[in-house]
Amino acid sequence: MPKSQFRTPFLVSFSLLLFIFNLTPSYALYGASTPVLQLTPSNFKSKVLNSNGVVLVEFFAPWCGHCQALTPIWEKAATVLKGVVTVAAIDADAHPSLAQEYGIRGFPTIKVFAPGKPPVDYQGARDVKPIAEFALQQVKALLKDRLSGKATGGSSEKTETSSSVELNSGNFDELVIKSKELWIVEFFAPWCGHCKKLAPEWKKASNNLKGKVKLGHVDCDAEKSLMSRFKVQGFPTILVFGADKDSPIPYEGARTASAIESFALEQLETNIAPPEVTELYSPDVLEEKCGSAAICFVAFLPDILDSKAEGRNRYLQQLLSVAEKFKRSPYSYVWVAAGKQPDLEKNVGVGGYGYPALVALNLKKAVYAPLKSAFELDQIIEFVKEAGRGGKGNLPIEGTPTIVKTEPWDGKDGEIIEEDEFSLEELMGEDASSKDEL
Repeated sequence: MPKSQFRTPFLVSFSLLLFIFNLTPSYALYGASTPVLQLTPSNFKSKVLNSNGVVLVEFFAPWCGHCQALTPIWEKAATVLKGVVTVAAIDADAHPSLAQEYGIRGFPTIKVFAPGKPPVDYQGARDVKPIAEFALQQVKALLKDRLSGKATGGSSEKTETSSSVELNSGNFDELVIKSKELWIVEFFAPWCGHCKKLAPEWKKASNNLKGKVKLGHVDCDAEKSLMSRFKVQGFPTILVFGADKDSPIPYEGARTASAIESFALEQLETNIAPPEVTELYSPDVLEEKCGSAAICFVAFLPDILDSKAEGRNRYLQQLLSVAEKFKRSPYSYVWVAAGKQPDLEKNVGVGGYGYPALVALNLKKAVYAPLKSAFELDQIIEFVKEAGRGGKGNLPIEGTPTIVKTEPWDGKDGEIIEEDEFSLEELMGEDASSKDEL
């Protein structure tokens, strides 16, 4: 056999190895010693959204040739701007949810994040000098805002982030299936062009519907099990999880924010849960009903011996009527019997007398406001309206009240516990008989 023929397989294999090794760095892009800050969903908020300075973020894909060409330039820019501007990068292939959230449609995309402002795209030349000059312009603008008192530090999360919840096989049942709220969920694929086009509309709709309808999204490339479970066959697929969570219905309207919002509000009318007034008998009830509610209305009702079951049910019916009237508002309603939750009563200035009483409670802001008028339907309705407008004379709560676990009311009248009779002799012993003797 000729030597050249013998060496051919070896040469081919060696060439293939060289090809593979040459490819490897392009897929890593940024090594461990890079001056570029590496971002992930877990540190994006702390390093970018909550940063007090300007942050340049490159959204890249490892296979993208333009991204590979930008890598040494981006690293040099990071070195030049060190201590002045943060230069960062995120692998949009590995973290598609963030790329979708910011409407990334091509690679590389460079966005500039400055405190108090929405992110803007960098459209300049991809060279160190123009990138550095643009970054310094952003720093000057930030300083100007701070001198005029406009900038307070930290990015404006309301304008930068989406209210759509990232769903996966680990949290889907807990957040969606077990929820009593209306959920509208987008099933997407990161590479899908129609999904990319929908992304900014979905973000806008989720922010406008915040507090009314829950919007979520599922990355079907990462969550094949959810895709199969709900028989998703194309992208994007939008499913509506209403009252019957096991039988979601498809959304087939226009893929614009306004159309999605209109549809969601129509569904809210038909899927809204019946109003509830829940007894506050454990810490879990406080967390569930008052932890996330915009306003939690807490009624302190008289002891069952004072009002009897008929009187208590009359108070509860009043509260149910109020809950029905404001059922589209993100409020919750709980009640507790007099003296059952002493720490809560102490924190909101109730106790000892004056039952029934009502307070509007906001645990997130740690404030409350008491009903100062009579506990009657018309006055309670006006009180709820006023609380919804921001309230007047809100008072601070010192920490989260301690809720003790009690037995829930059984719906019956109270029973007077009769004590055993005793004689004076039993109480006083020998002294009782001796008092007759003078």
